[in-house]
Amino acid sequence: MNKKLKILHVEDDADVLLICRMSIELSGEFDLQQCSGGEEALVCAASFAADVILLDVMMPDMSGDLLLQKLRELPNYSDVPAIFMTGKAHNFERAALLKAGGIEVIVKPFDPMTLSRQIMDALAAA
Repeated sequence: MNKKLKILHVEDDADVLLICRMSIELSGEFDLQQCSGGEEALVCAASFAADVILLDVMMPDMSGDLLLQKLRELPNYSDVPAIFMTGKAHNFERAALLKAGGIEVIVKPFDPMTLSRQIMDALAAA
């Protein structure tokens, strides 16, 4: 049996958290830790050694790109692949998120049936 990849998912919208949880757990490929904001994620990250980070971009307490900068300062998070999720899909915003350290940008609304595959494809391409 293959080891499940550990995802640290940070999202402030409770509905999106629930949809992502159902989608990701249904795949059986991941061990999921969810947080509802940046400060909570920084605390969780200390005890959860993620293999991949899934970050909402627009959150009230801290933007996803700022959170990624802060996560990068933590031990074991300097090179963990990060995937951003956003409703703003313009090319310049996508380019800025990739420049900020993301390996992929998933646009909301996303297809829950393909979310796990999108994550795996992004990791394979990184």
